[in-house]
Amino acid sequence: MESHGSITLKLFLGFLILSLNVHTSVSRFVVEKNSLMVTSPEKIKGSHDSAIGNFGIPQYGGSMAGAVTYPKENRKGCREFGDFGISFKAKPGALPNFVLVDRGDCFFALKVWNAQKAGASAVLVADDIEEALITMDTPEEDISSAKYIENITIPSALIDKSFGETLKKSLSGGEMVNVNLDWREAVPHPDDRVEYELWTNSNDECGVKCDMLMAFVKEFRGPAQILEKGGYTQFTPHYITWYCPMTFTLSRQCKSQCINHGRYCAPDPEQDFSSGYEGKDVVLENLRQLCVFKVANESKKPWVWWDYVTDFQIRCPMKDKKYNKECAAAVIKSLGLDAKKIEKCMGDPDADADNPVLKEEQDAQVGKGSRGDVTILPTLVVNNRQYRGKLEKGAVLKAICSGFEETTEPAVCLSGDVETNECLDNNGGCWQDKTANVTACKDTFRGRVCECPLVDGVQFKGDGYSHCEGEIY
Repeated sequence: MESHGSITLKLFLGFLILSLNVHTSVSRFVVEKNSLMVTSPEKIKGSHDSAIGNFGIPQYGGSMAGAVTYPKENRKGCREFGDFGISFKAKPGALPNFVLVDRGDCFFALKVWNAQKAGASAVLVADDIEEALITMDTPEEDISSAKYIENITIPSALIDKSFGETLKKSLSGGEMVNVNLDWREAVPHPDDRVEYELWTNSNDECGVKCDMLMAFVKEFRGPAQILEKGGYTQFTPHYITWYCPMTFTLSRQCKSQCINHGRYCAPDPEQDFSSGYEGKDVVLENLRQLCVFKVANESKKPWVWWDYVTDFQIRCPMKDKKYNKECAAAVIKSLGLDAKKIEKCMGDPDADADNPVLKEEQDAQVGKGSRGDVTILPTLVVNNRQYRGKLEKGAVLKAICSGFEETTEPAVCLSGDVETNECLDNNGGCWQDKTANVTACKDTFRGRVCECPLVDGVQFKGDGYSHCEGEIY
């Protein structure tokens, strides 16, 4: 039986989520699509829409040809195909197999994972009801599925019921059905600069999706900074906040989860009001990270945001009880940022008034043009189109690179070997001993890392950021 406190928490969190839709009037979710062209047989040739799955790796900027196969057993793909002796591995010289499965009985991602393990190159999921196409998403906070979702590398798409029936009818008649999946127009590519934004969060204790987000930010920092320093992209970070309904602004829950008298809120990190960090701690750090970006942008170095966010994750985790203003100040100092400007940008969290920075963020959550409302974390938007697929360095870089006008792609798009020289600028914010010419900064293809060095047989030890001390190795 649930306690009264537990019920109150769930109700409050529900109000937070619902309040986003109230704030934006009518929530508008845009389904991102790619083109599916049937190339044979002749009688069903033609182009159809399909909805890109929000996992795996869509081939942004490219296309794939394959032959559709519809299994005789396990047609919903909820069990391993190997249990039925079924393999989709294409024979040498044959087109790759695109497996058609039916919707229902299990998660979309599990269907795709089972097909991938059996050798499929792509998966088409046929809807089981006549409706507008929807986006196939990952299970919400399902720990058991996290491992296989992380390992899905093939693309997938949802097709409508009637088109699915057409494909099945041709296949049952013994005809070979060939299709072409095309993502070349999934991201607009009007010019030689790509604009993209990441809706993120500083909370590092919110489960599987937060872990994946944190890993992505660390991994993508190097390419992101190269693109930004070269003037190839314009990146903007964003943070979702909710507001507390007026009825609850004086409640204990609202006061602990919100700043500015209920105007800007985040759910409790541990979903426990009685212990640990509070939602307002997350809102304040989100606000600080926005102001880090604004101050860095004013000094013509917007890419420093990636350094701050990465270093804050490493140095100030919740699990070590270091997620606080003092730890943030140490990171800001190490990167040479203007702490007073950041503090001024953040404003007064206790004021009964709008915060201009967070108000702008709430307004930005509302969909504009071809982009739908942003309601889930994380969300990546490239040239005003929401990215679908795995949040992974190679996949995201491919989507961004597909947003450049043809022949204007920078070298980073043409080579997976990314080199950085971040240690040349302010020692990358790492520890150094100028007298001895010793540094903890080390350049890697993923960006710089701060690790105490081994020098002449002496292994230095410390956090690599604020101190390193030498010990005989």
